Amino acid sequence: MDESSKKNIVLFISTLGSFLTPFMGSAVNIALPSIGKELAMSAVLLNWVATTYLLSAGIFLVPFGSLGDLYGRKRIFLYGIIFFTISSVLCSLSPNAVLLLIFRIFQGVSGAMIMSTGIAMLTSVFPAEERGKVLGINTSAVYLGLSLGPFLGGILTQHLGWRSVFYINVPIGLLAIAIILWKLEDEWKENKEEKIDFIGFVLYASSLTCLIYGISILPKIHSFLFILLSLISVIAFIFWETKCKNPLLNINLFRNNVVFTLSNLSALINYSATFGITFILSLYLQYIKGITPQNAGMILLFQPLTMTLLSPFAGRISDKIEPRIVASSGMALTTLALFLFIFLTGRTPFPYIIANLTLLGIGFALFSSPNTNAVMSSVEKKFYGIASGTLGTMRLIGQMTSMGIIMLIFAIQIGKVQITPEYYPSFLISMQIIFIIFTTFCFFGIFTSLARGKLR
Repeated sequence: MDESSKKNIVLFISTLGSFLTPFMGSAVNIALPSIGKELAMSAVLLNWVATTYLLSAGIFLVPFGSLGDLYGRKRIFLYGIIFFTISSVLCSLSPNAVLLLIFRIFQGVSGAMIMSTGIAMLTSVFPAEERGKVLGINTSAVYLGLSLGPFLGGILTQHLGWRSVFYINVPIGLLAIAIILWKLEDEWKENKEEKIDFIGFVLYASSLTCLIYGISILPKIHSFLFILLSLISVIAFIFWETKCKNPLLNINLFRNNVVFTLSNLSALINYSATFGITFILSLYLQYIKGITPQNAGMILLFQPLTMTLLSPFAGRISDKIEPRIVASSGMALTTLALFLFIFLTGRTPFPYIIANLTLLGIGFALFSSPNTNAVMSSVEKKFYGIASGTLGTMRLIGQMTSMGIIMLIFAIQIGKVQITPEYYPSFLISMQIIFIIFTTFCFFGIFTSLARGKLR
């Protein structure tokens, strides 16, 4: 097989993996009201259907990035696709809320295997001058998954029930497995001598788990104990990583590389301010506006569809113009869109919602692929797996923070009850508070994005 064919196969496989994981997240979001009704789940518990996936993926992203560097990125990616396909089937068969949450954890772990190695494989085979273009294509796949998730998820939920949302992963997973086994012969390893930092992993996992659980049970008194334990774990993790010979997360990448540090921080802020939008608008459209899952999915389609169309263009621009300029412009447009969402009411016309989702999509496209280009181009080749895993971790921690904010506001404003008409006014107040917080986050993100300095 010639070099060009090999690169195209890696691009296709990585892109397929990048489609699969966000597709699952956005498709499940549109199905949440139906899941809540059948399994009698409260608004807070419904939030956990999304959050357990993010939490488990966030915990394992960096470790699997390191394992990919050590034992082979293709191997970890392949196992991830296999386990993701199996866990999707198990989710669809769940008879109750507890088993659904357990299988969502399995999905998150396998999703981490895919996300931590896909971009690293791409960066391994494409030279620096082509990287912005292929990362733009890869980012488009993420947004295509986000685009088709609400649309197909809405159709499937309305006509075949929420369980069918999980089945659709099976043929995609089987296609990816077949191509990897049939066509992809090469393997990529860089750090062949290092060992996995188990203590660092335990501290890292403890900090994330305690933080998200602590937020979920606010404002109970013992919630602050878990948040404190999370803070202690973070401090211990940072201290250990600075002393460890083979750290899970190379702290020096942050200490000595301003572009890497601020690009990851910008990604964290961006996802913290935006990930929960699909979740909150899915509930808003189906509960407050009273439309079907299918129609809600079609409206939510505008944001990720815009991102899908513009991301390759934004990636190519970042090969020619400093990524911080392109990404910061995207962050500014995202801030404006979030600000306009603050004014949603039960009488807000649908064209206003659609126009704002389109503006949000433009902002996302201009931010994401240039920011990814900045992260991956700022490190040496041997750190591609860790850099990819770190960026993915920032994304997932941001997503968890976003859902944690929603969970906290729901717990305070609505309580652990199902969302019924008597709670609609409380839901609208919650939504307004959430968008005020998101807008504030993203506004500060403009400045972290600008402060990263020049990459080239």
